[in-house]
Amino acid sequence: MKISTGYISFDKHRIYSMQIGDLAELLGITTRTIRLYEKMGLVDPPKRTDGKVRYYEKGDVKRFKFVLKVKELGLSLEEMKDLADLFNREQRTPEKIMPRLIELLDDHLVNIKQKVATLQSLDKEITAYRQRIVDEFNLQK
Repeated sequence: MKISTGYISFDKHRIYSMQIGDLAELLGITTRTIRLYEKMGLVDPPKRTDGKVRYYEKGDVKRFKFVLKVKELGLSLEEMKDLADLFNREQRTPEKIMPRLIELLDDHLVNIKQKVATLQSLDKEITAYRQRIVDEFNLQK
């Protein structure tokens, strides 16, 4: 039996659709972020009721979760847009975008490793400089 609360439609354990505020709460983001991602084309435009109220279904939730995951991994909005465009061009076949995603993640890993190396070098430099000051001014370590 399908029940609608006005915000979320569900039957027992499965959610079928939700409005923008519920989606934002579920994902831990703002409605403004949802609208931005829609405007940028990172996700599909929302479906709307006859009263023009946005609603989102399971597939929409999965797409938002993917976008949020690659964002968390450090991909830029431009890189995410590149993936979204590729996904749309390739008849929405996730397998077709995975080689590009791997390429972006590999590039990101190279950049992270370079930053880590720079920070490790800075750590050594600061430690050595600190030790010289301690030694020169007979300070306690």
